[in-house]
Amino acid sequence: MGSWISLQRSMAADNNISALYGAEREEGMDYRKVAEQIYEKVGKKENLISAAHCATRLRLVIADNDKCDSKAVEEIAGVKGVFFASGQLQIILGTGTVNKVYDEFLKVSGLSAATKAEVKQAAAAQQNVFKRAIKTLGDIFVPIIPAIVASGFLMGIMEALNFMVNNGFLSLNTDSSIFVFASLFSNVAYVFLPILIAYSAAKAFGGNPYLGAVIGMLMIHPNLQNAWTVATEGVQVRQSVWFGLYEIDLIGYQGHVIPVIIAVWVMCFIEKKLHKIVPEMFDLFVTPLVSVFVTGYLTYSMIGPLFVVIENGIIDGIQWLIALPLGIGSFIMGAFYAPTVVAGIHHMYTIIDVGQLAKYGVTYWLPLASAANLAQGAATLAVAVKTKNARTKSMALPSAFSAFMGITEPAIFGVNLRYFKPFICGCIGGACGALFASVVQLGASGTGVTGLFGVLLCLNMPVQYILMMAISIGVSFVLTWMFGYKDEEPQAQKESENAIAAGEPAAGASEPVHMEKVIYAPIQGNVIPRESIPDETFASGVLGDGVGIEPETGEVVAPFDGEISSVAETRHAIGITGSGGMELLIHIGVDTVKMKGDGFTVLVSEGDKVKAGQRLMTFDISKIKAAGYSPTSAVLLTNSDEYSSCTVVKTGRTKQMEKTIAVDK
Repeated sequence: MGSWISLQRSMAADNNISALYGAEREEGMDYRKVAEQIYEKVGKKENLISAAHCATRLRLVIADNDKCDSKAVEEIAGVKGVFFASGQLQIILGTGTVNKVYDEFLKVSGLSAATKAEVKQAAAAQQNVFKRAIKTLGDIFVPIIPAIVASGFLMGIMEALNFMVNNGFLSLNTDSSIFVFASLFSNVAYVFLPILIAYSAAKAFGGNPYLGAVIGMLMIHPNLQNAWTVATEGVQVRQSVWFGLYEIDLIGYQGHVIPVIIAVWVMCFIEKKLHKIVPEMFDLFVTPLVSVFVTGYLTYSMIGPLFVVIENGIIDGIQWLIALPLGIGSFIMGAFYAPTVVAGIHHMYTIIDVGQLAKYGVTYWLPLASAANLAQGAATLAVAVKTKNARTKSMALPSAFSAFMGITEPAIFGVNLRYFKPFICGCIGGACGALFASVVQLGASGTGVTGLFGVLLCLNMPVQYILMMAISIGVSFVLTWMFGYKDEEPQAQKESENAIAAGEPAAGASEPVHMEKVIYAPIQGNVIPRESIPDETFASGVLGDGVGIEPETGEVVAPFDGEISSVAETRHAIGITGSGGMELLIHIGVDTVKMKGDGFTVLVSEGDKVKAGQRLMTFDISKIKAAGYSPTSAVLLTNSDEYSSCTVVKTGRTKQMEKTIAVDK
């Protein structure tokens, strides 16, 4: 069965547009007037730093948020929404409109055109230090998580096999090449973790990543005493520094995170300064030499020893909290983990995981995070089971399963926060599961994976992990079922069900009927509700109603006959307008604008007339995943507010333009 969106437009919807936009909408938008009004309301040129646009949004970086009247901007005719995100004022104008308004805005404001990367950099500078630090940690650790996960899984498996062999539960030849090699492979990411972190940090700080890798290598140089041997052997070598002013221990930084990040930041700072002052003819050898030597000496003599103490203090503090009597500290952390996901600061927890792995051999933090994630999934599952609302059920069920796999954003943003009480019940369930994990001292052999598959990192204590899961899921589900969700079936839902019934495909149909009010799946894959798209902007519906598609093939075809209204500069998004006035956005992946077009090939141009089923673009799913982004694509009707109903008829696996008939009444 194909996936399509049935639309029913009425005069009532047209009459409501003026109320929605705050002014009567004209067929021919005055782009100059819209640009002038936006310019006035955001505080004019003295309050503007930079401007750019993507497929649907005008992105402005402003100097003072208090001087910007965002509510007045939202009331401008043609503006479909306004919000602040990532240090930017993002004004939703829709495909085909935003680029025209942007051109006029540059003329009105006198600003020069900026790339999205430049706007992103300017926006980051406007954020407070804490937000910038959290974002930077995410930029550093997200790309290296696959390597950490791979080693963590293998470490857990090897520990389980060794346990079973040593206790007579299993007979294996531990001298075989497979077993020996697997043992070597299992901890490689952790042995050389400083190099991975240093390379990624240099990229995040805008320096040469290979020089960053050299700093990482310096910090685990084989001539330094291995940090993991100090506890048993004591400090073997000391060295006087700064002309005999004091001595330092010559110990490597295996398993450390914060000293590596600080050292690479210093290197990048020196490197960028030298690029500006060193003549070009000397820059190639002077800048790398000075950057590495100066940073290396500072790291060995000052940065490393100082920040090891700071990092150990943080890890000890977290462990003290987790180890409070009766699991009180873990109960608190389990309750507040999900709110930190909402705040977007959960990426910093990788430092805790890695630090505990280096110091204790396991991380006690990951089970707490896993309990919180499972509990949020259970709360969403309770909503899915209890509700009789077909739309809510279709949204909640896949979101719950996603949370059980460790990806909680669809469940939290799409369901639990929307009804709020399920979110609170999930926090309580996570707290109870975390309390149990603390009492039994449950630790994981690696990091990066939570939820059901997290048990593979806890094969040293699998029963305890399973009990933790049962407690988290059970408490959250029961509380949500009893107190957290009361099912309602509003009139809008009944109308939606009637629309679905009216749009049921005819039996035996062989060719799709390309009508003005039907959208066919442009991508083959698994269709999910809009609310389950792992991007808050898409999931909230602020850009319009529609669906998400988890692609199986990297090909996009036209979902109806129409005209290409816009093509993103980075080739990751296409806008298409149908003959019936439908304005559709096809956005491939989440945050894929950062890939700058790598992996995307557009086969059409703005203004092209296309037929349903015609190839529009291709994209490389593996490249998107390798870059650390979700390939889940948004198919959104950006002017859905002009229709009395926008109904998703089907979710689940679909093919492009599968033989389906939509009856348009």
